[in-house]
Amino acid sequence: MGVISEDKNQMTLIYNSETSVGKQTLAYANAADKKLRSIDISKTKVTGTQWAEIASQLGVKIADLVDQEHTNFVQNFGDKAALLSSDDWIKVLQNQPEVLSGCIVLNGKDSLIITNPSDLVKHLENNSAGIDE
Repeated sequence: MGVISEDKNQMTLIYNSETSVGKQTLAYANAADKKLRSIDISKTKVTGTQWAEIASQLGVKIADLVDQEHTNFVQNFGDKAALLSSDDWIKVLQNQPEVLSGCIVLNGKDSLIITNPSDLVKHLENNSAGIDE
């Protein structure tokens, strides 16, 4: 078993409460008919191992979790992004949570990056389609 729970009955939301996407996605997640575990990365530090596991579960590189066009990222790294290692990307996420690209939803083996809060509703509706049939 990994560091992040893969319980299909519990949805894990990794978000930043200091962004509008984070606040709105949290509201949609709270309204969902699932047990919710929310991790606000502006208040709770996610470990390097957890970031690596999250990226793996999403099927992306750790660098893909970072909004490389975010003002803070550009100011601090500019055109040096290509030189960053996986460990460097983890440190960026840990020390600058505002550069997380949207929110991350983990539910069992299912995972996705949310950049538009209403996409969470569409995702939940698609996953529950046919349950009552």
